[in-house]
Amino acid sequence: MLKTNESSLVEFLLQCQPGPPRTRGNWEVDHQGKPFLLPSIGGITLNVQVGDPAFGWAGDHVEPGVSCTADTHKPFEHPNVGLQLYSCVGNSATLTSGEAKGEKGTVIGHHGGSEHLIVEFARDVKEKMTYSDTIMIRAKGQGLKLADYPGIALFNLDPDLLRKLEIRETGDGVLEVPVTTVVPAVCMGSGIGSAHVAKGDYDIMTSDPDTVKEYGIDRIRFGDFVALMDHDNRYGRAYRKGAVSIGIVVHSDCLEAGHGPGVTTIMTSAEPLIRPVIDPKANIADLLGIGSGAGQEKEKRDKIIEQL
Repeated sequence: MLKTNESSLVEFLLQCQPGPPRTRGNWEVDHQGKPFLLPSIGGITLNVQVGDPAFGWAGDHVEPGVSCTADTHKPFEHPNVGLQLYSCVGNSATLTSGEAKGEKGTVIGHHGGSEHLIVEFARDVKEKMTYSDTIMIRAKGQGLKLADYPGIALFNLDPDLLRKLEIRETGDGVLEVPVTTVVPAVCMGSGIGSAHVAKGDYDIMTSDPDTVKEYGIDRIRFGDFVALMDHDNRYGRAYRKGAVSIGIVVHSDCLEAGHGPGVTTIMTSAEPLIRPVIDPKANIADLLGIGSGAGQEKEKRDKIIEQL
């Protein structure tokens, strides 16, 4: 078992609420110069959940589950900055008001720009929610460290989820981490250059169809853990040969230039101390039994996969 400083972590209760779907109210333009008007960020998204494909939706930057904010009017200010920075992937969320009071959800990650916290709730729960409902996040994980691997930095990761990732110690100072997809550095776009990765995400560009096909990027699902090669996320997002970063997919494919499925970072190293291992089930839905990985939803999905 990986040794961590979990006993030293600070745990907060953070309050937020669902954020209504956003739009600029004008035509957007895709990377081929074609205008479009489509659903995008925000909302209580009823028919999109973790474990579903991140491709194929009639939308752009679509966020699965429930998009949450501490203040819809001040997304880049207190208290929303604290909500974004301290909430971690795998944290539990509880509805404390409304018809669905008491129901539980799971934090999936952060979406930069919109400054949304993405939280997965079951569809029957989402059907009962309103935009005035209160959600409490049990935030724990920022500051998590691996005692025996000082060259590997962790961000945005609940220690309980870390234990479920099935990471394997090789004995040579390298950790083998299950991922669904290995993404080359050339594909990383919007979000590069950010000062840190403790909130927000950055995008896997999908404007070149041959590269998308070559690396199987179009098979990515919401909630997939993916490896970003030659990307060092310790002090921001930057190219560094030999570096490896691991993240989770938090929003859909995009039509705009420089964009694509968004990734929230959970692990990074400046040297090749992380070895990605392909596992098609390396998805938070399957690990935690949520979204399309829960009960009958999982059975339906597995049958569809068998028929492909």
